[in-house]
Amino acid sequence: MARVQARMQPERWSTDPRLTPKGGLTGGEAMRIAAGSAALRKIPDGSAEQVNQALFGEPVRVFERETDKDGSEWAYVQLGLDRYVGWMRMASLAPAGAAPTHRVRVLRSFIYERADMKSRPSRAVSMNARMALGETLGNFVEVKGTGWIFARHIAPLDDPEMDFVGVAQKFVGSPYLWGGRESAGIDCSGLVQVSLQATGIYPLRDSDMQEQTLGIDFKPAPDFSDMERGDLVFWRGHVGIMCSPTMLLHSSARDMHCEIEPLGQAVDRIRPISGEVRSVRRFG
Repeated sequence: MARVQARMQPERWSTDPRLTPKGGLTGGEAMRIAAGSAALRKIPDGSAEQVNQALFGEPVRVFERETDKDGSEWAYVQLGLDRYVGWMRMASLAPAGAAPTHRVRVLRSFIYERADMKSRPSRAVSMNARMALGETLGNFVEVKGTGWIFARHIAPLDDPEMDFVGVAQKFVGSPYLWGGRESAGIDCSGLVQVSLQATGIYPLRDSDMQEQTLGIDFKPAPDFSDMERGDLVFWRGHVGIMCSPTMLLHSSARDMHCEIEPLGQAVDRIRPISGEVRSVRRFG
C-alpha cells in the first residue's frame, strides 16, 4: 500500500503533560537506551505504572536523576522519538554514542557476545531497535560497543518497510502489555506506533494523540461496508487497524493478545465497555 503521512500538529501537544517535561525543564543530557527495552514509568518506582517503553538504541534526554529507597538510580527523561516523559532506571541508559544507521526488521533478535550463534546473547532486541554498526564477520555484523547481530535481521534506517499493515500482522499472537511496544508485550496504540515506525513514520504514542494526528477523518457507512485495508478505527481509549475491508487487527485487553477478528464482532463486543466507534482515520 502507499506510504502514509502523519500530521503531527506539534502546537496542539506542546503543553500536554505526557509530552512536556515538568517545571519547564529544557536541555538535558543526550543518552540512548542500552537495554533491550526499558520501561518508562510515571514515578521513580519499579512497581509504578508503565506508561511507555523505549527500545534499544532509541534516543532520550535525561533531565534529572534520583535514587530510590532501595538504592536504585532513576532518570527523569523525555523520549526522543515520541516526546513522552517519565522515569526509567539509569541502568537502562548509556551515553548517546555514534548515530544509529540501522534498525531491527524482525520481531525479535539477539545481540551476541561474539559473531557466533552459539555464543552467549547479551540481550534480546525488538523490531525498530536502532544501532550503529561496525565490521562484518560471516553472517554477523558488529553492533558498536555492544556485540554482534545476525546480519539479515537488520536493515538501514533509510530503507523502511512499505506496508504498515503487513508489519502489524506479524504481531498476531503477541501478548498484550499496557505501555508495551514490542512483540514480548504490546498495547493497542503501541501496535499502531511500532508498525508505522517501521515504515519511517513516527506517530505520537497514545490512541487519542493518534486519532488527532494520523490520516484524515473518514465517515464510514453505518454498517462499515466501505472500510478499507489500512483504516484506523478508534474507540474511547482503544484503536485497531483494518487488515482487510472486514477484519480488524488489534491488541486486545480482553483476550490479552494481538488478534484479528471481524470488525462487526469487535464493535458489538467493545460497545458496552468503550461505546461506539468514535472515528475512523484513513491514509491518503
